[in-house]
Amino acid sequence: MSRALIAVLIQRVFSVFLVGFGVLVLVFALLHLVPGDPVDAMLGETARPADREALRERLGLDQSLPVQFARYLGGLVRGDLGRSLYSDRAVTEMLAERLPATLELGLAALLLALSLALPLGILAALHPDGTWDRTAMGFSLLGVAVPNFWLGPVLILVFSLGLGWFPVSGRDAPGSLVLPAFTLGTAMAAILARMVRSSLLEVLGEDYIRTARAKGLSPATVVLRHGLRNALLPVITLVGLQLGALLSGAVITETVFAWPGIGSLLVEHIQRRDYPVVQGCVLLIAMGYVVANQITDLFYTLADPRLRERT
Repeated sequence: MSRALIAVLIQRVFSVFLVGFGVLVLVFALLHLVPGDPVDAMLGETARPADREALRERLGLDQSLPVQFARYLGGLVRGDLGRSLYSDRAVTEMLAERLPATLELGLAALLLALSLALPLGILAALHPDGTWDRTAMGFSLLGVAVPNFWLGPVLILVFSLGLGWFPVSGRDAPGSLVLPAFTLGTAMAAILARMVRSSLLEVLGEDYIRTARAKGLSPATVVLRHGLRNALLPVITLVGLQLGALLSGAVITETVFAWPGIGSLLVEHIQRRDYPVVQGCVLLIAMGYVVANQITDLFYTLADPRLRERT
């Protein structure tokens, strides 16, 4: 392994820790500045002052904010995200229970987005200003304009309550993944289709594409092997950014469909002012963005031989 590659790896690891620490500081400060008291949420506003103070002392909320933050960081170094103020369960255990559902939903949404975006983008690039182009760009505009919190209930009304094809909510019933994945993946598919079209249109005008056609190669070989492969770099960039966005976008989708993932867990415990759980959820989502960016860099290296030579 070259020294340059080691330096790059060290720099990326340092950036991960730096982003994580910044997220912790920001979330911790905002949570404690927002009006509301977890003791009131747990005991109610009619509880006796002595009971309130006893619970506050047991949870460690009677200490100053710097002391609470230092204690949280100390636990984090040991791999301990703390315990829920509401259920007294370990936050790591709660996240481990909910993470598979979020990963399942995100992967399904990503596969759906790619299966829609690549064919639509390629057809639009091959028939500019034609019917396919107008159809693909109309879908792109509609997918970006329609928010998840509106599309989800509409799909429930039509395909669950109206036609009875899919479950209304939850994760256990057969077909329960279809509507949440479609809701989450539609916007991503719309953005990717536009990017595939514009990138492929630019590549198809290059000299080496005309040379490939002059050699008598089939149109499919010219487009897929020579055109699409070289048009993938900006698409990979966008996919990497959208991977992180899937985690944050899943907050709304999971809430609408009662999907038992990280997003719904975050919403539940924001309402309860459960600081450790909220901090753990936000930290996990932020790290998802960082990891997605690192994976994007790796795919960049695989897709572009020039980057492999530099490394």
